[in-house]
Amino acid sequence: MQPKVPSEITQISLNDATYKDCGVSIQPTLVNFFFGNNGTGKSTVAKTIKADNGTTWRAGKSATDYNIHVYNQDFINANLQNYHNMPGVFTVNEVNIEIQKQIEDKTTEKETASTAFGVATEEKKKKEEANTALFTIFQDECWDKTKVLRETFDGTQTGKKRKHQFAEAILEIKTPKEHDKVALKRLYDAAYASDSKKYDEFKITADTSVLDKLGGIDILGKSIVSSANTPFAEFIKALNATAWVRQGHEQYRETPDSKCPYCQQKLPEKFEDDIKACFDAQYQSDTIALKDFYDTYKQKANEIFAPLQSVPQDLYPEIEIVPYNDKLAALKGIISSNLQQISEKIADPSIIITIDDTEPTLKELNDIINEFNKLISENNDVIAAKPKKQAECKISVWELLAFTVKDEVNRYNTSKTILEKEITAFSVQITTNKNTVQRITGEISDLNRQIVSTKATIDSVNTLLRDSGFQGFSIREKVDTPNVYEVIRPNGSIAENLSEGERNFIAFLYFYHLVRGSETADGGLRDKIVVIDDPVSSMDSSSLFIVSALVREMIDICHNNAEERVPIVQGNFIKQIFILTHNAYFHREITYNQVKHYQYVNFYLICKVDNKSSIRLCEKQNPDIPTEKVNVNPVQNSYAALWDEYKEVTSAIPLMNVIRRILEYYFLQLCGYDGAILRKRILMDNKDNFITHKEDGSEDTTQYQMASAMLSYISANSIGINDGMNYVDDCIDVVQSRETFEMIFTFMSQEQHYKMMMGIK
Repeated sequence: MQPKVPSEITQISLNDATYKDCGVSIQPTLVNFFFGNNGTGKSTVAKTIKADNGTTWRAGKSATDYNIHVYNQDFINANLQNYHNMPGVFTVNEVNIEIQKQIEDKTTEKETASTAFGVATEEKKKKEEANTALFTIFQDECWDKTKVLRETFDGTQTGKKRKHQFAEAILEIKTPKEHDKVALKRLYDAAYASDSKKYDEFKITADTSVLDKLGGIDILGKSIVSSANTPFAEFIKALNATAWVRQGHEQYRETPDSKCPYCQQKLPEKFEDDIKACFDAQYQSDTIALKDFYDTYKQKANEIFAPLQSVPQDLYPEIEIVPYNDKLAALKGIISSNLQQISEKIADPSIIITIDDTEPTLKELNDIINEFNKLISENNDVIAAKPKKQAECKISVWELLAFTVKDEVNRYNTSKTILEKEITAFSVQITTNKNTVQRITGEISDLNRQIVSTKATIDSVNTLLRDSGFQGFSIREKVDTPNVYEVIRPNGSIAENLSEGERNFIAFLYFYHLVRGSETADGGLRDKIVVIDDPVSSMDSSSLFIVSALVREMIDICHNNAEERVPIVQGNFIKQIFILTHNAYFHREITYNQVKHYQYVNFYLICKVDNKSSIRLCEKQNPDIPTEKVNVNPVQNSYAALWDEYKEVTSAIPLMNVIRRILEYYFLQLCGYDGAILRKRILMDNKDNFITHKEDGSEDTTQYQMASAMLSYISANSIGINDGMNYVDDCIDVVQSRETFEMIFTFMSQEQHYKMMMGIK
């Protein structure tokens, strides 16, 4: 059996309160952890050590050889007391508390002046808060009312996109103006858009009447007929077939064997001469003029229409092209209709036709094009002078924004002026009352000088709070009142209501510095015994974290008496330490990694039944070395408890259940693996590692099947054991299960975690 490291107090016999006549006696070591619920008897243990009643010291030593520091409710009451019942103001040190009673009368006089000062300060604060609230309301109103404009012209508000920045910028606008939002938006899009660019303009028709004034247009209103009087010509006229004959002859005059194309009879020898004689020279001239006009009209129409149809490939986004296309289609229809009528007259020159004018439609197209080109030109001008246009746009936008909220600005400025006058008046009162307080303070300064200085300790406390990142409060010396301190909130105000947890926290920080401080004439450290009784009562998480860290530091100092190592914390002046708590979280925080130090760490569990308290030393036989014992922490988290169960369980089915819960909690919840991915990493990527090749060439897949069985419990949606898995105890090899379990951690690169949880160094 390995011996414990010798300690200063070798035995504590308890025979008071709930321990009376119970015969409770313990043999503490260097570091001693006690866990028990409230009322079980923890404080009795602390008081017994403090009173040196029932304690046995190692040979040649007694309580007079040590400073015994006990943190408990008695310590808090003795060393931390409110100053004149002022919220957040206190004195530290037992001697100072006595002196405080002597100066209470003077303090009452000072309180009268302080009250006046406080009233003025509070009133000023209210007005300042009202001023702040006024600005908050104003900025909210501005922000809400300009939402659409801000989103529309977002690029003009760089650096002003927070409510307070925006409101401040609005107040700086001296000349609010209303602007055309549509025009301003076009300017903004061109000046601020990252993809803004120049665009080609549309081509306009220079002469809109050119088609309506073409030379030779009069031929359309003339009936073109032949005046020939040959017998054949008279015959054709009589049939009213002059146009038909001319068309037929033009189409079929080149016929084989000089046959009629209709009846296939041989034509007379003078047929061509007779045909020519049917049409006089004027007729021939007019029909040629008619055809020439058709060709000219068609050519000019194409010259006009082609540029109009060829719109810029990259259209300016602000243009609505549909009306333009509709009008262009109308123009095309007019031209097509006119050409069709001219073609009909060419077919029958005798008819008289009237074609539609194109000038009105072309003018309408020109009007549309002029509007398009105006927008395009404006855009192109902005692009050509972008920085300048951005500045112009920004000014206009902010003028418009200020114009939009001009009523809100006027209301705000009026109310602000009134509040600022009131704040100035209260500032004068504050200054007057402050001077009065300082004068009265001088009258009691002599008494305050008699107080033992604790300023260095409080400065150290503040340094510790700051370095630990604690932001709940800080401590400062009260003005003109040495060794009287105020608790200051983060906003600079004095704590109105110091909670029990905050009071206990301050007391513990003072206790910590007493333990760390020098108490000998030459500045050396005297050996100390430290007892800490429920230090985190009513504390919040931030305070508890700092207290836990400080307690661990004191434990490390005590550790230095037992181990030869590079010290985590310098010094070994804490020769023995006792920590008692009912807080499971705090207990786990300070006992982390302490169980393994069996030789100089003890764990105790305090219980009370029928108003009788008992203390049990928490240890057990070492499963690896039966002749030795190991510590057992009475407070464990569920995951650590699983590993303890894994180490002890011997039956196959419970073992497989514990393995499943460990794998599921660690790999799925802590490491974040998906169940399917975990199975792939282990069973597919590392399959060969689980298979053993026998001498006869066959494969032993037992461990692979075992790993598969373990992982078959786990899936992406696993909430418990797979009901489809049935195991028979005798069919599972416990040793092989443990080997396979360890292999899973190894192949997942988690061997270090496995060894840590198994306690393998």
